[in-house]
Amino acid sequence: MRRKQTAIPVFGLFFLASLAACSREGDTSAAPPAPFPAASAEGFWSGTTNTNRTITGVVLDDGVYWILYSAVGDPSTVAGLIQGDSNSQNGGFASSNARDFRLEGQGILNATINGSFTIKQSLNGTIVYQIGGQSTFTTTYNNEYEFFPDMNAAAGTYIGPITATETVTVDVLPNGAISGRSAIGSGTIVCTFTGSFSPRARGNVFDITVTFDGQAGCRNGANTVNGIATYDAGSKTLYSAALNDDRTNGFIFIGTKP
Repeated sequence: MRRKQTAIPVFGLFFLASLAACSREGDTSAAPPAPFPAASAEGFWSGTTNTNRTITGVVLDDGVYWILYSAVGDPSTVAGLIQGDSNSQNGGFASSNARDFRLEGQGILNATINGSFTIKQSLNGTIVYQIGGQSTFTTTYNNEYEFFPDMNAAAGTYIGPITATETVTVDVLPNGAISGRSAIGSGTIVCTFTGSFSPRARGNVFDITVTFDGQAGCRNGANTVNGIATYDAGSKTLYSAALNDDRTNGFIFIGTKP
């Protein structure tokens, strides 16, 4: 799934468009899928909600999930992120600590998720919010989760917008080192960060850690955040998302390389 890159500020950080389960059209460099046994809702998933939102995301082998959803009726615009831990077995899916980062003005909401899944086929459920209200979703499996993550292919220099006046440049090295910088406005404030990435043991996903330098005026202060990244070789695009330990700050970054 491809979405236009849209800068969306939220709770003192930046969010950019899609996260995972993107098309690999034109990708001839990726290793073929490596089938593995599954007993959970692990994988890339994409689908819709009962409120006409498009959703796309990933459930990892440890149950942690990252799910983006669009604005109502507009799959090209990201309206929020849902992240948390889950337990899936015997066809049931449950999460007691879902956190919904709403980009449409409602802030961060706590929720629970209960649903059902069929291995490598479907994942459906209901999100119930602590303050009231709920929504349902239906998704289907994307087997691109089963491709091997390639650190050499993912290495390079990526550029992506944050706002109309700020662009981030990120260097990813084959040894797993990450460094980046952004200039705000006329360049009087330069924000930098460093980190690392490594392929996960299962899934076409990288683990990432990023620490910001704490420069005055920079969005993420001196936070260290942890999360995931995926690489689309067909479009030479890196998709990454990370949060701090208490899940109150973080980022999603989408960047492309030449």
